[in-house]
Amino acid sequence: MQEDFEEHAEKAKTLPESTTNENKLILYGLYKQATVGPVNTARPGMFNLREKAKWDAWKAVEGKSKEEAMNDYITKVKQLLEEAAAGST
Repeated sequence: MQEDFEEHAEKAKTLPESTTNENKLILYGLYKQATVGPVNTARPGMFNLREKAKWDAWKAVEGKSKEEAMNDYITKVKQLLEEAAAGST
């Protein structure tokens, strides 16, 4: 699964600019959970909106195991790539 995860992490870099921030945050949270584990930093301050959103996305998936997070990440990347391909035809 690790190889599949890494392969999809590379594919995620090819997602179109039109990918929503919400979807990017979901991917970010799952990626961090799969690679780092539970949140290990303090929540950024209220003036750092971007970092706070990323932290919140990671915190939202805190209960998932590494394997669950990898699997969900792979599924989400596949879904977004399919949507991008369908939208570009």
